[in-house]
Amino acid sequence: QVQLVESGGGLVQAGGSLRLSCIGSGRAFRTSFMHVMGWFRQPPGQEREFVAAIAWNNESTYGADSMKDRFTISRDDAKNTVNLQMISLKPEDTAVYFCAARPAGVLSLSSREYDFSHWGEGTQVTVSS
Repeated sequence: QVQLVESGGGLVQAGGSLRLSCIGSGRAFRTSFMHVMGWFRQPPGQEREFVAAIAWNNESTYGADSMKDRFTISRDDAKNTVNLQMISLKPEDTAVYFCAARPAGVLSLSSREYDFSHWGEGTQVTVSS
């Protein structure tokens, strides 16, 4: 069973930075087996939306252009972690941020929520103006 646990959320002022981390665990779990890992977010009262995803070869893709300019996804398979570095945060970045993984062995990047089979419970990010 795969478990993903996010950390690093919190309250930050506009213009500040946060680094979210997601660590995976479970029987024989390795992020190296989960070739595609990603981050999604759900702002208050809105649908969950794609933030970023990273493949086994560190190829990455991002959601809206505003995310690509300010967010960086990375992975450390030796530590079974995936990180999301966020800078120049804005109040509209306020959301619950979720870590997700595509099924083991799937190689292609995706931004579609239904393509990800494993999910963490999320970490709250609040950006004050």
